[in-house]
Amino acid sequence: VQLVESGGGLVQSGGSLRLSCSASGTAFGVNTMGWFRQAPGKQRELVATLTITGGSTTYADSVKGRFTISRTAKNTVSLQMNSLKPEDTAVYYCKAFQVRTFEGVADYWGQGTQVTVSS
Repeated sequence: VQLVESGGGLVQSGGSLRLSCSASGTAFGVNTMGWFRQAPGKQRELVATLTITGGSTTYADSVKGRFTISRTAKNTVSLQMNSLKPEDTAVYYCKAFQVRTFEGVADYWGQGTQVTVSS
């Protein structure tokens, strides 16, 4: 299973970016995907998750009302980030939870994409 992320970059404070993550290599599909981020010197933290079946979402308190996670295609999720702040600067990682393959069940991570918000 491979996760490919895109959409990171440099933006000014108050601006917007849209991240996308596409999962491939699973015959059974992916039901829950999410985004995490890790700033320099800090632990990786959950940003948002989406469960395809039922459409439930979760968000970190720090991004509620500014970020929106959505499904844009089969096995593809996007993270729309608005009103960005310098403290949103981090490497953003996509994660696919409990992916079922012929070899078993496991979580998978993308390679990460840098988001930098200048003040």
